[in-house]
Amino acid sequence: MKAPSIYKSFTAEQLDELNSRFLVSSWSYSKVTSFARNEKAFEMNYIFGIHSKNSATTVAGQAYHESLKYYFEQKKIGNVVEIVELEQIAFDYINNVPGNQWKLQKTTPTIDDCKVEATKNVSALLKNFMSEKSVYEDMISEVIAVELYLNEWLTVNGVDIPMPCHMKIDLVVKTKEGKIAIIDHKSKKSFTPEEEMKLAIGVQAITCVLGYEENSGIKVDEVIFIENKSSQNKDKSAQLMEFRVVMDENARKLYEALLYEPLRRMIEAVQNPDHVYLINDSDNYVDKGELYDFWCRTQISEVEDFNVEESKKELIAKRLKKIRDTSAPMVNPTIIKNFKQVAASFIPYDLSHSNMTYEEKIEHVLRSFGIIVKVAHKFEGYSSSTYLLEVSAGVKIASIYPKRLDLANALDVSNVRIPNELVVHEGKSYVAIEFAKKRNEDLLYDSAFLKAYKIPLGKDNFGNVVHWDFSNQSTPHALICGATGSGKSVCVKNIIEYAIEAGMDDIIILDPKYEFAHHYGNRNGIKVINDIELIEEEVAWQVELMNDYVKNGIIKRTLIVFDEFADAFANSKRGKELDVKGTVVTGMYASGLPKMQTKVVDKLNSLEENLRILLQKGRSSGFRIVAATQRASTKIITGDAKVNFPVQICFRVPKEADSRVVLDEPGAEALTGRGDGLIKSPEYPDIVRFQAFYKP
Repeated sequence: MKAPSIYKSFTAEQLDELNSRFLVSSWSYSKVTSFARNEKAFEMNYIFGIHSKNSATTVAGQAYHESLKYYFEQKKIGNVVEIVELEQIAFDYINNVPGNQWKLQKTTPTIDDCKVEATKNVSALLKNFMSEKSVYEDMISEVIAVELYLNEWLTVNGVDIPMPCHMKIDLVVKTKEGKIAIIDHKSKKSFTPEEEMKLAIGVQAITCVLGYEENSGIKVDEVIFIENKSSQNKDKSAQLMEFRVVMDENARKLYEALLYEPLRRMIEAVQNPDHVYLINDSDNYVDKGELYDFWCRTQISEVEDFNVEESKKELIAKRLKKIRDTSAPMVNPTIIKNFKQVAASFIPYDLSHSNMTYEEKIEHVLRSFGIIVKVAHKFEGYSSSTYLLEVSAGVKIASIYPKRLDLANALDVSNVRIPNELVVHEGKSYVAIEFAKKRNEDLLYDSAFLKAYKIPLGKDNFGNVVHWDFSNQSTPHALICGATGSGKSVCVKNIIEYAIEAGMDDIIILDPKYEFAHHYGNRNGIKVINDIELIEEEVAWQVELMNDYVKNGIIKRTLIVFDEFADAFANSKRGKELDVKGTVVTGMYASGLPKMQTKVVDKLNSLEENLRILLQKGRSSGFRIVAATQRASTKIITGDAKVNFPVQICFRVPKEADSRVVLDEPGAEALTGRGDGLIKSPEYPDIVRFQAFYKP
């Protein structure tokens, strides 16, 4: 065995100083071969941390390895594994690959297509393995280790390499011949030609051997590569092909020499800040669009824009500065920007490009999840925008709703709202997506929008005026909810102003928080009541008036605005406080005088009960009630209470649960505030997003 690397004796301080010299922290067979094949791709992947997405074939190979890992772990402890178990492990692996890691191609244009292709490939690989596993079984006497991850200091070709080697070893076994062998599983669409295997495979083999021997102290006799071909042979020949590399002294010397040359050049490059990484345009393993796009980014981006190791940021930042300083005199920034756009045309659906429109971003995000849509129309409201999506045949509309946060992330907004109902525009149905936009102007109050007793509330994103019709018997009362700053109070004031112009007979404002007193306290025809006891008396009196109107067939248009009714309910009389005591005759004394006793003779209705009576019976006699609150509590806004408020208006609330309390669905938590609201009313087929009017 070789003497240990000198770097294994270094102290932590010495290792930190050594590590600070290099742009990467470790080497591997993959890094060395990548550097030898295409230096620019090496720089992109391993220095700047930009990795290509995985094709369906690549993911199938990864899933195959995951299944074989389980198979040999179970074999090591004597358990037998069936193909169904292996398939389930592979399928779970495929399903858990994030949508943004799949590489979309012509043959697999959607995530679902990629998953189908990966599933088909891995199923074929596992079927081949189970039917031909004798290739493994006939030679294995004992499983020593399964899927080892190693990080070792190595000596290659007599030279101590100044950074550790990182590697994964699939399988280490003792053969029935008594030899120690490393086995590497490979999944292929077609077998690697034997001539190519002889020339190239030895370098990977010696890397694994050196790493395992350094880690375990056990000498390796051979490395066995077993290729599994997913495409079926027409001649029904074997699908698993075995290739052995015997590790005798001559082979070791040859393969170490072959490994050392590209490894030495790679190490020289990553410790030289002036090294120019060349692009190999003939490299079929790398997406050229991605590679040239990366080149553009190095000309104009900062280190924070890349996924680099924290310990390497300072070093790479200096390299980026040098790249820009060198390029600036030679390359005009406009040329780089234009070239970046050309490179982008090779990379479909890449959100890193800032010149993508909202339409393109929406289509991209959904397509990355296998949801094919086209943005057919867009509408700009005052505080939000609406985009109408045309959904391709075969796409489940329900699959779009869970992607709200993915869409929000792409659009750089905190949230998006997708209504539960489809939007019909110009005779065709669409899925709508709504999201916040920067407010450029206010929607000002205008008397021209008032039509008889149709009270204007605001405008939706399609430019239509949203009304609450006082003359419609199916929409007599409105519930308004919203947090501080949401626009709730402004909306209530607008309703009052429009009601005055509409000519309501009586307007009564119950204002326990004194929010409307200075606006309407001195105006004729408007009664403002603030004290809670007076509010209780007023509501009780209105119940009496209503009963009188009903008996006499009188219709008088009365608007009652009850602000912060939840707080008023909490502070009003309840229980025994509502008992009314009186002196009544309960008998006669012997003298003939009446016997008097104080007892409860009647019981007052609570404030909540009186309001409920007005809501239920008052609409036929002209009563219209607005109840507003900041508190979206199920204790206050119960199911029974909402039945009495056919019109439900919700401005921004803190939580999704609050939106569900008021509207029975989420969405109000995603509003922007300042009058951005949702209305649910029998006059509209679905919940409508609107911007409320503002009166300065």
